[in-house]
Amino acid sequence: MFRLLSPSRPLRSSFTAALPRNITARGWGPRRTFSDASTSDVRAKLMAELKDAMKTKNTVKSTTIRSVLSEVYAADKAASGTAPPSAVIGILRKAATRRTDAAVEFTKASRPDLAEKEQQEAAILNAFLPPLLPVADIDRVLRELVAAPPLSDALAKGGPPQKVLGQVFKAFYGQVDKSSVDPDLVRQRAQALLDGIKA
Repeated sequence: MFRLLSPSRPLRSSFTAALPRNITARGWGPRRTFSDASTSDVRAKLMAELKDAMKTKNTVKSTTIRSVLSEVYAADKAASGTAPPSAVIGILRKAATRRTDAAVEFTKASRPDLAEKEQQEAAILNAFLPPLLPVADIDRVLRELVAAPPLSDALAKGGPPQKVLGQVFKAFYGQVDKSSVDPDLVRQRAQALLDGIKA
């Protein structure tokens, strides 16, 4: 599992990965993504599971994986090479979410047959995904970020709220890969943190 580390106190969650903080004279250092075996070899897992699905004639599974791989290959082309594992994870999360949302809509439309198909495909894709970073770890990283320069300086100067929030996001995603969190949740927690500081 991945583990987040701070200079003074390591996070204790079993979900966290090596994400040491790197503060320089100019601010936060280069982007550091979590190190997780299940993430780095997700492309290989997709290919292996596709071959297995084809051998066992599991049409639903093979079709679902093929559809995601087509998006991965498109990402490779856009990157003029090979898309990083984090991008593949992001594609998988979005694909799973689309199917989950579609299942809800089909259920509302009284089409349980189609809803079940979407749920089955979502389950297939979710099996490839690492767990999302827990809320407690998101909060801890955000607190550490705003307590250190340059964010602490920006807060002390009372800059425009949206500008400060943007700086928080930039620093946060410089340390935590976006594919390992729910962006909406990060926004909510960051906003709540800043509101609490101002109060």
